[in-house]
Amino acid sequence: MLTQTDTLPERFLDVPATQLHTILPGPALIHLPGMRTPALFVSVLLHGNEPTGLLAIQALLRRYYDRPLPRALSIFVGNVAAARHALRRLDHQPDYNRIWLGGDTPEHGMMQQILAVMRSRGTFASIDIHNNTGRNPHYACVNRLEHPFLHLASLFGRTVVYFIKPSGVQTAAFAALCPAVTIECGQPGEPHGVKHACEFIDACLHLHEIPTHPVVAGDIDLFHTVAVVRVPRDVSFSFGAGSTDIQFVTNLDQLNFLELPAGTRVASFTRREAARLEIQDEQGREVNERYFSFDNNEICTRTAIMPSMLSLDAQVIRQDCLCYLMERLPSPESGRAGARSQ
Repeated sequence: MLTQTDTLPERFLDVPATQLHTILPGPALIHLPGMRTPALFVSVLLHGNEPTGLLAIQALLRRYYDRPLPRALSIFVGNVAAARHALRRLDHQPDYNRIWLGGDTPEHGMMQQILAVMRSRGTFASIDIHNNTGRNPHYACVNRLEHPFLHLASLFGRTVVYFIKPSGVQTAAFAALCPAVTIECGQPGEPHGVKHACEFIDACLHLHEIPTHPVVAGDIDLFHTVAVVRVPRDVSFSFGAGSTDIQFVTNLDQLNFLELPAGTRVASFTRREAARLEIQDEQGREVNERYFSFDNNEICTRTAIMPSMLSLDAQVIRQDCLCYLMERLPSPESGRAGARSQ
């Protein structure tokens, strides 16, 4: 499935994500030389409707069109087929950001091939670039609370999210090779997201090394994803008024990264027996009653929570989830950040 090349495909710097299929037969791993090694690894378009990563790479490479890169760069261009239709994934495909830790499909095998290649070549750091479908601030995500990971994340911004679920994500796989982060760059089509991602990649290319000392207390706002919320397949939903099983508030995605007090209404319903949410904690345990109450035909927060990735895109909610729930963590203290990830 994978095309691997040491040269930039013709027209790569100018083609939009929806036209990548005209120059690439499918997923591609592109290795470009630089003044230092090992290479920085960057993955883009693991979700075909999230073009900011491709646009940022194109902007970066135009910047270095007639001069060498500060560091070697390996670029993985992911779901070209879904990008053609501006979809997260096609119906017959697995999610390209859930298959990095092994499995039995050709796509699983491709990710293992990429990991083997980058392990043999050596990898300085890994960046996976994404967009959100809902309104979220720009933030970085890490799978390990170790100092190099947090330094890399803080280079993108103050807001950092630590998570271990969902599993099979690119960041978790590359964390075994090098410091790795996912960066969330707002909604597709926002120029600021492209500029922010491009500047972050450029800054990483200029690093001689990633610090191993603790991040200065107060330099980051650190959050921990504690649960994922899904709408069951047999439960219908809408935003605002409707005859569906659940009617979420119309401004649902404006609640992202807000610390919601207990009693905050997020939805209404008519029949209690039809209104359900599925909520799992990090260990995969059902915790449906811990975070929301279903009283008086309203779904309200049962405890103080902070959601992320709330979206008004019904297809994305069906393909992935409604949201994640987070709690605030204290700033890492000297000598303790690495211990948290064990």
